[in-house]
Order: sequence, then structure tokens, then C-alpha cells
Amino acid sequence: MITFTVYGEPVAQGRPRASTVHGKVRMYDPAKSKDFKKYVRLVASQHRPTLLLEGPLKMHVVIYKPSLKSFSKKKAAAAERGELRPITKPDVDNYVKAIKDACNKVIWNDDSQVVDLYISKYYSATPRVEVLVEPLEKQNTQLSM
Repeated sequence: MITFTVYGEPVAQGRPRASTVHGKVRMYDPAKSKDFKKYVRLVASQHRPTLLLEGPLKMHVVIYKPSLKSFSKKKAAAAERGELRPITKPDVDNYVKAIKDACNKVIWNDDSQVVDLYISKYYSATPRVEVLVEPLEKQNTQLSM
């Protein structure tokens, strides 16, 4: 099991940008997303396993967005206790895209190995992202449709 915390304001994966260089289209990440990925990669590398994780993986991500300045003291206290949750954009999956991309070749070979993903989003006076990655236990948990 690997756990790490990325302190600072979480950044969601931005839409790819495009530019033309010598008549060819070049796609790239927005600077804010690129910088956040570098920071996550740095933090994750401090917890890297001796061998990259293989096989199916389970990942838990808890996103703590900064509390809003407009919150009253009562609202801020409720947010800190987890009673008031952010339902604003960006979506939780956009936060996780950047984190999974940053962990490629650091924690695992490819983010396609993550087959179970649990994401939560909260407010906090200490913005951060908490990540837990572990190999998937061998069990059959398919839902029958």
C-alpha cells in the first residue's frame, strides 16, 4: 500500500490546448495543469516502490478544496467537519486525471491499471490531495446486471 499527501490547492486537469508550429498542430497541457502534475510526480516519487506496481490496482483519492472566503464562521466550521461538501466545478474525475497521469512510471506502469477508484471532495482550511494506492485483492465483486 502506498499513501501520500500533496499539499496545496488541488488543480483539475485542464482542457488540452493546441497551437500550430510549421503547419502542424501541437497539443499541450495548460501551464497550471502541467505544473500541478510535476508537483504530484515529485511527491509521489518520494513514496515510489522499488518495483513499479503491476496488475490491477485500487485507488482512493480525497480532495480538500480551500474553504470559501464567503463562508460565515458557522458555515466554515460545518465545511471543516465535512458536513458541507463542494458541489461546484471542477468535477472529481478531472482532479483524478492529473493525479493518475503524474503517477505513470512512478508508482505504476500505466494508469489503466487502476480498476477501482474512490474519490471524495471536501472543503478544508488546509487544501490538499490525499492518495492511497494498493493492489486489488483477488475477489469477484462484479455487479450482476
